[in-house]
Amino acid sequence: MRTNTNPLTAVRNLGILAHVDAGKTTVTERILYATGTTHKRGEVHDGTTVTDFDSQERDRGITIFAAAVSCAWDGHRINLIDTPGHIDFADEVERSLRVLDGAIAVFDAVAGVEPQSESVWRQADRHGVPRIAFVNKLDRAGADLDRAVGSIRERLHPAPLVVQVPIGTEDAFTGVVDLVHLRALVWADGDGTAVQGPVPEELRQDVLRRRRALEESVAELHPAALEEFCARSALSAQTLAAALRDLTRTGEGVVVLCGSAYRNRGIEPLLDAVVAYLPSPLDVPAVRGVHDGSPQRRAADPEAPFAALAFKVNASGTGRLTCVRIYSGTIEKGDTVWDPGAGRTERVARILRVMADRHVQLDRAVAGDIVALAGLKSARAGSTLCDAGAPLLLEPPVAAEPVVSVAVEARRATDTGRLATALARLVEEDPSLVVRTDAETGQTVLSGMGELHLEVAVEKVRRDGGPEVTVGRPRVAHRETVVDGVRGFVFRHVKQDGGAGQFAHVVLDVEPLGPEPGVTGFEFRSAVVGGRVPQEYVRAVEAGCRDALAQGPLDGHPVTGLRVTLTDGSTHVKDSSDTAFRTAGRLGLREALRACATALLEPVAEVTVTVAEDAVGGVLGDLAARRGRVTGSENRGGAAVLTATVPLAELFGYATRLRSRTQGRGTFTTRPAGYAPAPRPVPVR
Repeated sequence: MRTNTNPLTAVRNLGILAHVDAGKTTVTERILYATGTTHKRGEVHDGTTVTDFDSQERDRGITIFAAAVSCAWDGHRINLIDTPGHIDFADEVERSLRVLDGAIAVFDAVAGVEPQSESVWRQADRHGVPRIAFVNKLDRAGADLDRAVGSIRERLHPAPLVVQVPIGTEDAFTGVVDLVHLRALVWADGDGTAVQGPVPEELRQDVLRRRRALEESVAELHPAALEEFCARSALSAQTLAAALRDLTRTGEGVVVLCGSAYRNRGIEPLLDAVVAYLPSPLDVPAVRGVHDGSPQRRAADPEAPFAALAFKVNASGTGRLTCVRIYSGTIEKGDTVWDPGAGRTERVARILRVMADRHVQLDRAVAGDIVALAGLKSARAGSTLCDAGAPLLLEPPVAAEPVVSVAVEARRATDTGRLATALARLVEEDPSLVVRTDAETGQTVLSGMGELHLEVAVEKVRRDGGPEVTVGRPRVAHRETVVDGVRGFVFRHVKQDGGAGQFAHVVLDVEPLGPEPGVTGFEFRSAVVGGRVPQEYVRAVEAGCRDALAQGPLDGHPVTGLRVTLTDGSTHVKDSSDTAFRTAGRLGLREALRACATALLEPVAEVTVTVAEDAVGGVLGDLAARRGRVTGSENRGGAAVLTATVPLAELFGYATRLRSRTQGRGTFTTRPAGYAPAPRPVPVR
C-alpha cells in the first residue's frame, strides 16, 4: 500500500548567519558545489562566488546584499539565503529571517562567538528561527573546537550539542568523527566526498567520552530520551537523532558541527544535518495575519488561499523583481494578486526560481517556496500579496532606525531629477535607507545604518548609471533627553474664532525615564481621578505628546528618554474635543520641555578591535582621542582583542586610521550600543 507524502516535508528554507569573515559565503559556495548546482568552487578572494555577484561585493570581499539560491540534496529542495555579516547591513538579515524556517550559524574556530555573531543570533531568537551551528576554519592555526563551543555556551546561552569531533588539528585537520553514528568521515585533498570508516583507535576513548556526554546532555532536555537513558543507560542512534531534531526545532538546544569550508571538509554532513534537524514549512506554526482587525492563521497548504510576504525588491531601469516567501496557496504565471497594504491588484508576469543573479522560469509556485515575481508595480519589502477573495495582511519586518546621515547633491544642476530617481530606487530596494529634504538648508539628506552603508549606497548610484554625486560629511542622528523634569506644569489651550471653540486644560509631570542620561524610549501615564479628563481625551493627550517628541527645545532633534504623567485637567461642556486635547498635549509638552533641564544625546557604538600585541598602545591612544571608553581586553589566537564604546561621530574614517597604525593588519567591527550624553554644555532651562 503506497503512502502519500506531503511534498512540503522535503523543503528547507534556511539562511546562513555569521560575523564578518567567518566564512558564510564560502559555506554557501561549497553547498552549491556539493549539491551539483555549480561545477566549480567559487572563491571570495577571486571574486568568483555565486552569491556575492554584485561588483561592490567582489571589490570589497564582503557580503552586502542578501542573495537567495536554490539547490537539491538527498531528495530535498533547499532554498538558501546568504546574509551579510556587517552590522551596517543588519536590516538585510532582519528581512531574511522574517521569511526563513531555519538557519546555519557559522562561527570561526579561532575567534569563536564574535560581536556580530551575537547580534544575528539575537535577531534569530526574536523571530524564533531554529538553528544549527557550524564551527568553520578548523584548519587555521589556533583553531579550537572546545573553546568555540564554550563561547557559544557562555555568550549565546543555548545548550550546545556537539555531534562531531575533529580528526587532526590545524593543518593536519582531515576529517570528523560522527558521534551520533560512531563513524569517521575523512576527506582527501581537493575532494569533497567523504570516505567513511571506523573511529581511529587513538581517538576511541575520547569519542566514547564525548558520546556519553552528548547522551547525558540530550537526556536532560528531552523526556523520551531520558526514559530510554534511564532504562538502558544509553541512547540508540535513532533515539538520539530524533531527540536532536526535536531540541533543535524547539530551540532548547543547538546541534554543533565542524569543518573547513575553504578546504571543502564537513559540507556533506552539514547538509545531512540540515535535512535531519531543521524544520520544513509544515513543522513551523501557521503564519499569522489580520483581516478587518481580527487575527487569522494560514497553514502551509497549496490548496489554501494564496498568501505571501515580499521581503526583497531588486529595482533597475529594466524592471523590478520582487522576492517573496509563499506561506499558503499556489500562484501561477499570469495570476492577479491583491496587495492589501497598497489597496490594489497586481499581475504576476513571470515566476522565477532565484539563483543569485540568474533565474529559472517556473509556471507555478506553491506554499513553502521562495521565488521572485516579475511584473509587480507597487509591492515593497514587507508588502503582503494574497488572494483577493480571501484577504490577509501579514506583519511586515520592521526597518531599523537610521543613525548616520550625509548630504548628497548632483554635481550638475541638470542631473537633480536623475539623482532623485536613483535615490528613490535605492530606498525601494533597501527600506533602512531614508531620503529627506532638510527644511532649513534645502539639502537632500540620505540616512542609513552606518558609514559603510551610506558609502555603498552612493557608489551604487554611480555604478548603476546615475549622475555624479557630491557627498557631504556624514552627520549622526542626535537625540535630546530630559535630565531634570518639572511637576504640575499647567497648560490651557483656548481658541475661539467664531465657530465651535476649542478648550483643553492639562496638568503634566515630566521626568527622565531612567536614572542616567542615555536611556531611550517614551512612557505616558494617566493619574487623573474622578473622570476630570475622560478616557478618550487621555488618549488624545498621549497622541499630542508623541507629536511633540519630533522636535526638542535644544536643536530640534527628536526627544527620547522621558516619562509624561497626566495628573489633572478639565473640560468644557461644548468646546472640548479630541482635537483640542491633542493640541494641548502637543503644545503643553513643548512648553514643559522648555522648562526642563535637557541634554543632547549622541549615538555610540561598541567597537571590537583585533590587532597584533605590539600595536595595542597606539590603538588605545587613538581610541582615547576619539572619546572612546575601553571596556575589555583579551588575547585570542595570538592577537589582542580590545572592546570599547565610542561615539559614532568619532568613527568616521577610523578604518583608514586603523590600517595605517597597524600596517594593514588591524581589523574592527561595530554594533550600535544606544545613546550617551554628548559633550556639549547643556542643560538649559
